[in-house]
Amino acid sequence: MEQAGLSLIELIMFIVIVGLGLAGILTVLNLTAQKSADPQLRKQMLAAAESLIEEVQLKSFTYCDPDDPNAVGAASAAGCTGGAGGANDESRLPLGPEVGESRSTFDNVSDYNGATISPLSDLNGNTLTGLAGYSATIVVAQQQVEASIPLADSLQITVTVSAPGGDSIVLTSYRLRYAPNAVP
Repeated sequence: MEQAGLSLIELIMFIVIVGLGLAGILTVLNLTAQKSADPQLRKQMLAAAESLIEEVQLKSFTYCDPDDPNAVGAASAAGCTGGAGGANDESRLPLGPEVGESRSTFDNVSDYNGATISPLSDLNGNTLTGLAGYSATIVVAQQQVEASIPLADSLQITVTVSAPGGDSIVLTSYRLRYAPNAVP
């Protein structure tokens, strides 16, 4: 007479196989849960980078520093107080802010070259909610966009936003000197 049923060895083998299968499934679910925050992180970095690019592009791109009395009428950097290469020449290398300027007083695109913003903040220095661990760097460099446009009349703006944990995003934009006498 045969009895139907499972032996102890068959039962243990069943438990081991089901246990391994569940462990694999739970590992995949755990990895998925950990990575689900990545799209939100990237969206925050992208929004911050786009905002900074827009901030830089909205500044004047004049021959002379907008504080220069000759800025409105200068036909080239030579028309600035101090002439070409002088303290008010906004094409003078290296690009960057004038002495005493900070992000809240930047008045020309070139002033942003070398700017580091850590933690991310608005123009008044207020840390942006939820972005305390983020930082940004801005590089503005003369870049030849087209042969017909003089090198000094085209700038490449590169914004790098970094998040806690080392992830970063880089956006690049260009600004041309299309209204050289338009001061704020």
